[in-house]
Amino acid sequence: MIAKKDLEHMAWLSRLELSDNDKEKYTPKLNSVLDYFGELDRVDTEGVEPTYHVLALSNVFREDEVNMPGKSLTQDEALSNAPKKQDGFFKAPRMM
Repeated sequence: MIAKKDLEHMAWLSRLELSDNDKEKYTPKLNSVLDYFGELDRVDTEGVEPTYHVLALSNVFREDEVNMPGKSLTQDEALSNAPKKQDGFFKAPRMM
């Protein structure tokens, strides 16, 4: 059970300011959440494999492909509006 003092401490750690009305309102709500976790602890999970997702997920990769052949830019076209270019590449400001 969470007491009002515990809620005040959690609010202080979270840098939240709660009014007395908020403290009275949220203390029972947090206790009901904790009670629900207590119910989950009592569920028999013997023989159940731990899962991270409800559904089996797998990455589906596809090959990169050009959707419109002949529509890609040439190097000169790509660099035509570049503010700075050098040796056929975009020139960017130095980062370090």
